[in-house]
Amino acid sequence: MKTRFTALACAMVAMAGGCAMAGEVEARKWIDSEFQPSTLSKDQQLAEMKWFIGAAKKLQAKGVKEISVVSETITTHEYESKTLARAFEEITGIKVRHDLIQEGDVVEKLQTSMQSGRSIYDGWISDSDLIGTHYRYGKIMSLSDYMAGAGKEYTSPGIDLKDYIGTRFTTAPDGKLYQLPDQQFANLYWFRADLFERQDFKDQFRAKYGYELGVPLNWSAYEDIAEFFSRDVKSIDGKPIYGHMDYGKKDPSLGWRFTDAWLSMAGAADVGAPNGLPIDEWGIRVADDKCTPVGASVARGGATNSPAAVYALGKYVDWMKKYAPKEAMGMTFGEAGPVPAQGQIAQQIFWYTAFTADMTRPGLPVVNADGTPKWRMAPGPNGPYWKPGMQNGYQDVGSWTFFKNHDANKIAAAWLYAQFVTAKSTSLKKTLVGLTPIRESDIQSQAMSDMAPKLGGLVEFYRSPARVAWSPTGTNVPDYPKLAQLWWKNVAQAVSGEKTPQGAMDQLAEEMDQVLARLERAGMAHCAPKLNPKGDSAKWLSDKQAPWAKLANEKPKGETIAYGKLLQAWKDGKAR
Repeated sequence: MKTRFTALACAMVAMAGGCAMAGEVEARKWIDSEFQPSTLSKDQQLAEMKWFIGAAKKLQAKGVKEISVVSETITTHEYESKTLARAFEEITGIKVRHDLIQEGDVVEKLQTSMQSGRSIYDGWISDSDLIGTHYRYGKIMSLSDYMAGAGKEYTSPGIDLKDYIGTRFTTAPDGKLYQLPDQQFANLYWFRADLFERQDFKDQFRAKYGYELGVPLNWSAYEDIAEFFSRDVKSIDGKPIYGHMDYGKKDPSLGWRFTDAWLSMAGAADVGAPNGLPIDEWGIRVADDKCTPVGASVARGGATNSPAAVYALGKYVDWMKKYAPKEAMGMTFGEAGPVPAQGQIAQQIFWYTAFTADMTRPGLPVVNADGTPKWRMAPGPNGPYWKPGMQNGYQDVGSWTFFKNHDANKIAAAWLYAQFVTAKSTSLKKTLVGLTPIRESDIQSQAMSDMAPKLGGLVEFYRSPARVAWSPTGTNVPDYPKLAQLWWKNVAQAVSGEKTPQGAMDQLAEEMDQVLARLERAGMAHCAPKLNPKGDSAKWLSDKQAPWAKLANEKPKGETIAYGKLLQAWKDGKAR
């Protein structure tokens, strides 16, 4: 009776314009207590929340009370799972079970759902690395079509797709958006700025190598700096210092070490943004339609076992054995990640900005007493095969993904949640927590300017034109799960010495061609592979395009730049 009376009273007051709709009180609470700072005013945030409340009501009327979604376990997604999911439930009345699992498990469950035709979850945060897979199999929903059709009434008027910085990575060859970016982080160069600024080290380095100690522009300089700290400096304050850090355990994470653009950093791919065309950073060539994979091996026109790719693998093994702590060889990605924060690593060529939050904790050996970092991040140096206009490095873009043939109302509710956790009302606070920005407006905000001195170059990088040269796995890869698993097993054989770098890459390229051939026979909804015939590798090698012919000199003179000059170049609108 009391409930009926309250509802009636509220309805009567609402007629007079004075009663808050269900969820509005909760929205105000969350706006005041959690959703700050924001690029929106509180009134604008409330208006955005009211839209979510109204859209959710339609779905509740259709019986939707709860949804389940999944993502990998990183700080950003932990914040969503523990905080934003609760906020969404209190504000909209729809409960969210947001599971956190390892990245490999996300891919495995996604693959299982694709094969069975039954989606385990209502929504997925799947890396945009799978964009080529999602498009070709035809199982994943086109968001462009959904927003214009069945999902139009559940698409926020404030979504502002142009404000997302990663949508070109989640757009398929048909020009349609298939995934909505949720978090982004790049793979950059990391170094101890305090050590690089020491005059005694600068003098020693210049005397030995003939140029300045600074941010390396090429792999030659990176190698010289690695040798200098490991072999010449050796120790600081009684503790060993290493010029390089990596990981080499036979583990699926070893595959990411390479598929996350290591070959393109060396220069193995073609020129082209966001990924090389016709050959991408995996070494896969596509036909003139820019969509049909035709081979990975050099014998079929690909570049997976090309001289540049073999060079990239050789340097990875060589540097780890010579200049990294001996324990690195037996570490996985997760085990190696925290090591630089312990204070004994001078530089790391392959470092994810997702570690920024963990690298800025008070009391760490790499953090000053005032909270500013002793380290900085910068664009990674380029290998000798690299040319201007090539992909410079990798950027992870975890993105919301939905299956076509799934409960329409559950999809709509999961789509609401996806928009909620990336909305302008919530995105800036989420960015400050996880440091994985997705919106231009957040990146340019005063809050980010205020945080910049403690983030070691993260804000400057994301505000610079340099960021566009960092991109995820592209659309040349037709089946990410099937092809990705080939990498770590083959790379491990080079790490252990069972195979030479050439032998390991030859085997990898052959196995990739075999998978492409199976996909060709099985067929795909769009752009199935169609392999080139195997031929003489020599006819494909060239100095004009990938696969690039072997260079006579793979170690040109080292080049460095002062970090201050690099920052100024970014402010001036230059990539470097």
